[in-house]
Amino acid sequence: MKIWYIFFIILTACTQPPPPAARKPTIHLVKTTIASPQPLSTRAVYTGNIRARRIARIFTQESGHITHLPYYEGDTIKANTLLVQLDDTLLKAELNKAIATYKYAAINVQRYQKLAKKKIISADELARAQTELEIALAEKQILQTRLSYTKITAPFSGIITARLAEPGDVINTNTQILTIIAPNSLIIEVNISARLLSQLQIGNTASVRIDALGTKTFKGKISRIHPTINPQTRLGKIEITLQPLPKGAQVGQFCRVTISNPISPRITLPYTALRRSDEGEYVFIVDADNKAQRQTVRSGQRFADRIEIIEGVEKGQIIVIKGFLGLQGGEIVQSQ
Repeated sequence: MKIWYIFFIILTACTQPPPPAARKPTIHLVKTTIASPQPLSTRAVYTGNIRARRIARIFTQESGHITHLPYYEGDTIKANTLLVQLDDTLLKAELNKAIATYKYAAINVQRYQKLAKKKIISADELARAQTELEIALAEKQILQTRLSYTKITAPFSGIITARLAEPGDVINTNTQILTIIAPNSLIIEVNISARLLSQLQIGNTASVRIDALGTKTFKGKISRIHPTINPQTRLGKIEITLQPLPKGAQVGQFCRVTISNPISPRITLPYTALRRSDEGEYVFIVDADNKAQRQTVRSGQRFADRIEIIEGVEKGQIIVIKGFLGLQGGEIVQSQ
């Protein structure tokens, strides 16, 4: 029995496997990029409407009935064209009376001046005659002005967009009769977020699509930035001028405006590089030993497929952008 026992021990010792050799560390395959500031631009689409920057609402300054009103909506008129004529018969008669009174007062003043030189009348009587002449002159000028108000002419060349009265209507003072717009003053009015508004400048270009004119896009530029922000909506207002004005553009048409605004270079990464966990945002940075190290970051604005990194990444660092499956901090990585 002892012989067999000793033989079993020797056999067991001879059949034990040799100690395992040291394992080589595994290498994780990834795709990387180098962090560097990139020139960027924001691009946003806003909606707006076409309106006329130059518009005139024609009101009466005298009452009376309309004797001449030849133009209708859509008619094109030139500057100084007679638009409205009111009945001026009574005012002309009153003006003739005022002119006669003025002439009579002027003759009286001349006669009183001669008499005053001979000391036949007092200075007070001459002063009274001169005052009556001034009053007559003022009455004449008032009636001349009122008579001019019976004729209303176009303040500029344009198109009639509203006709609110008809010949024969008796109207009061300060009644609107027509509306005129200058077609070359059409602009697009757009409401813009306050954040983007601060980045825009007059002269920035914009791409405009007018739904009523199909899918064609037109070039425009920012011609005016309004100085106030709506406190309820936090929106500001800009005006865009089309260059040139497309044929068929009309007041009230709905527009889609695309605005691109270049901004200063910033460090951005492909959006796939940014990881998130319960502890916050992070990326994997490849250190000098080719090891992936987890780095906490703070992201900013997104630009298409890239994301701005505000904190946590410096220029020149190598960042992992693909190959995250099973990747842990401290692992050796190799870029594909």
